[in-house]
Amino acid sequence: MKSWIRALPASTLNTAFGIVYAITLLAALFPPLYLAASGRAGTVLGLPFSLAYWILDALVIGLALWLKYHLEDIRGELDEELPTAVSTGSPR
Repeated sequence: MKSWIRALPASTLNTAFGIVYAITLLAALFPPLYLAASGRAGTVLGLPFSLAYWILDALVIGLALWLKYHLEDIRGELDEELPTAVSTGSPR
């Protein structure tokens, strides 16, 4: 599975992540979607539907970001170590 992920072009992964991220941002930032959800009287796991709407949106965004991080780790695209600056003078 890891070799398949490494073989995928970066543009494919970025496009897939961008689509998921755009949908969740649209759900969070587009008021008519929330207003349509806030008028429902039903509950989801004991929570009002409007609150479950925000929690679900936050979970999807969080999982998408975690997946993006995990895929970049598999592909070796993370900056593991930052270069350190070498000082050439005496400390004051």
